[in-house]
Amino acid sequence: MSQKCVHKGCGKLFDDPDEPCTYHPGPPIFHEGQKGWKCCKPRVLTFDEFMAITPCTTAKHSTVDDTPAPEAPPSASEVEAKIKAQQQQQRTPAVSRAPIAAQPPPQTAPTPAPPEDEDDDPDVAVPAGATCKRRGCGSTYPAGAPREGEQCVHHPGQALFHEGSKGWTCCKKRVLEFDEFMKLPGCHTREKHLFVGPKKKDAGAEERLETVRSDFYQTATSVIASLYLKKIDEERSTVTFTDANTVALDLHTTDGKGYSTTLSTFGAVKPEACAFKIMGTKLELTLAKADGSGWPVLRKEDRHTGEIIQAGRAGRV
Repeated sequence: MSQKCVHKGCGKLFDDPDEPCTYHPGPPIFHEGQKGWKCCKPRVLTFDEFMAITPCTTAKHSTVDDTPAPEAPPSASEVEAKIKAQQQQQRTPAVSRAPIAAQPPPQTAPTPAPPEDEDDDPDVAVPAGATCKRRGCGSTYPAGAPREGEQCVHHPGQALFHEGSKGWTCCKKRVLEFDEFMKLPGCHTREKHLFVGPKKKDAGAEERLETVRSDFYQTATSVIASLYLKKIDEERSTVTFTDANTVALDLHTTDGKGYSTTLSTFGAVKPEACAFKIMGTKLELTLAKADGSGWPVLRKEDRHTGEIIQAGRAGRV
């Protein structure tokens, strides 16, 4: 009787226990926006790239998961203690430190879900065994099967890893273990799967992005935010600290993508003391706080989670 290998990166059905198995023996690592495996060096930014990392070890299949457990994330009390210690060292004015979770959220609309991707290009034939490209679906296409009546249950949002918890931006469910995250059922249904992808756009036209992934951490005096967009063209892109609560972004990449937005920050900043840095994979904003208060979220309209973002450096996610 066939059994399923539980090794990370394998997951194949096998009958011969001596059959070679390629997998990742180490646990997954999610840190400061980067994703990878502890057992090998590749680090990527998106969840799809992470899932495509080639396994680094060859052994035999197994039905017993022997992956080492990941290190425990810092507790909320440890994070709060670091924030207070930095405030004392930098001699900032005394600030009320009521728990972030107790603060009433601002009366603003919730962050909208990312736009849905398109349907398959009708001019491209679906190959037998193709896997649905939508996150959390995993359905495969049987050779010659009719497309009518398909139901694609998937996650239209992005993978979210924060302070040890894992989930999707499109639904509320959060878990601690990576295996539990991979089993989270989809929260949205479409009539057809996405096996081959949408029709390609005309060459030369800039692809306008509706959203990009972001995260941040903070000290007592500043917030360091990262917006992940590869190959930003410094000559054509602009970042303007308009006023105490607004950052205007107009970003263009060397591979034909564009992203523009007006970021309304949770707290007031000093525009003249703010700065930015364009890197190979992201835009990094250094926002100088107008006071020493902690920010529970980056954008004013973001939903509060009750979590406190670590001061000094980003925590394990």
